[in-house]
Amino acid sequence: MANKVRFGLEQVHIAFRKEDVGGEPSWDTPIAIPGAVNFSATPDGGESTFYADNTKYYTRTTNNGYTADLEMALVPDEILAQMLGWEIDSNGMLIEDAEAVPKEFALMGQVQGDARNRRFVYYRCTASRPTQTHTTTTDTTTPTTETLSLTILPLEVDGKKLVRGVIELDETNAAAYNGFFNAVLLPGGGE
Repeated sequence: MANKVRFGLEQVHIAFRKEDVGGEPSWDTPIAIPGAVNFSATPDGGESTFYADNTKYYTRTTNNGYTADLEMALVPDEILAQMLGWEIDSNGMLIEDAEAVPKEFALMGQVQGDARNRRFVYYRCTASRPTQTHTTTTDTTTPTTETLSLTILPLEVDGKKLVRGVIELDETNAAAYNGFFNAVLLPGGGE
């Protein structure tokens, strides 16, 4: 049975990219980050058209990945430090370094569906500093959130430029689906 609708972001994970081994990309073990609020990705790329003989003669579409926003209840300091190249000093203080170099990571998560849950991975992400809002409490307490702006680029693997993968459980892929958050899954089952 196919989904009619999708809803409910959950199970967000980050897997930091390691040095490529033998030309193949690899990542650390995914780390769960609780508190997913919202994820929105906007395609980056476009269409180029060449006209000849008084008509569209040739059209080429480019896929340059996505720009995205990931809103979380709170991104743990340890994750921010590694993600953005910052540091945590001996006092436990998170130090923002203006010259830090962000580290690439894979973003993984799950979206619920009315029939099947869909798991996703974006292979090559970098993050910018999160937006933060701090407000006073009033007669009700409303938690604030943090939003990371992401750049998601294609990742070259075996001559293909991969941007993301999505998987839903069916009768043929239970092992890949059930182990999805254990390691970054590349097409064909490779990690």
